[in-house]
Amino acid sequence: MKRPWLAPLTPLYAAGLAVRNLSIEHGWEMVRRLRCPVISIGNLSTGGSGKTPLTIALGQALTNRGLRVDVLSRGYGRRSQLPVRVDPAGAAEEFGDEPLLIARQTGLPVFVARQRYDAGLLAEAEAPDSKQSTVHLLDDGFQHRQLHRDIDILLLDSRDGRDSLLPAGNLREPLKAARRATVIAIPAKDDAPKLEAALRDWGFVGPIWRLRRTMVVPSVDGPVAAFCGIARPEQFFTGLEAAGVQLVERLAFPDHHQYTPANLGRLATEARDAGASAFITTEKDQVRLGAVSTTFPESLPLKTASLRIEIENKDAAIEWLVERLTPATHHPPL
Repeated sequence: MKRPWLAPLTPLYAAGLAVRNLSIEHGWEMVRRLRCPVISIGNLSTGGSGKTPLTIALGQALTNRGLRVDVLSRGYGRRSQLPVRVDPAGAAEEFGDEPLLIARQTGLPVFVARQRYDAGLLAEAEAPDSKQSTVHLLDDGFQHRQLHRDIDILLLDSRDGRDSLLPAGNLREPLKAARRATVIAIPAKDDAPKLEAALRDWGFVGPIWRLRRTMVVPSVDGPVAAFCGIARPEQFFTGLEAAGVQLVERLAFPDHHQYTPANLGRLATEARDAGASAFITTEKDQVRLGAVSTTFPESLPLKTASLRIEIENKDAAIEWLVERLTPATHHPPL
């Protein structure tokens, strides 16, 4: 969502961003290096690009290639700032919704800390002493430049080219920041050839992956009330309708919203008034609901839709990653 009334503040944000980038590029701010290689997955906008599903897909693919993979994350919204390993049976308040979702879906070790370097140190301290190569996946790491990465995967969408910087728009960095990427991943949509050609004309010479997004929608008889607290709620609602779901109510909360019993009361009232027979939400929202998810009335059961991402020509893409990592398997820590 754009906020044109905040445009006067955008130059201030841009100036602060420029100072920070100069600090990193000139070595005034330390960039620390972990012993094992780091693959960063990130984007330029404030959310909704599919970073978490891609992190999950890469974690599973690299594990299948025989690598030991863990995930490093900030754990947005968690109460503590101390480095900790995510307990899949824990709560979003302890670890953050995205790290908890990754841990539950993949079974991979996931470590959270405000400084991802600290999460990486904990991960390497807990890693088994074996000859199996370890790779860190840095979730939402494109802007976290204080940690050295060996590969930077940037998710980019044609909408980013029409957006503007925060706070008026949704871009955390200008488009020129994409030059830092090692790989650019774009949606495999009808405009993919045009976007890929534009990136090549712009001068990007690295691999360009195409990602296929699939929403897995549960079977529901009758009309549905959908709710979510994500960056781009309309993507979710549109995806449900495209899958044939009859939506009679759409309820959007702020991104990373922490649900309360009062929210459930409001949801139930509005769903009944609209004639809904069930709720549908996202996996991230289901994680954040926690114990509240068990209190939905039987007359309005809660269903969860999931998002899956597949890389076109996945075998070739993963092979490229593995070959690229081979010379960087071990670093002396900084």
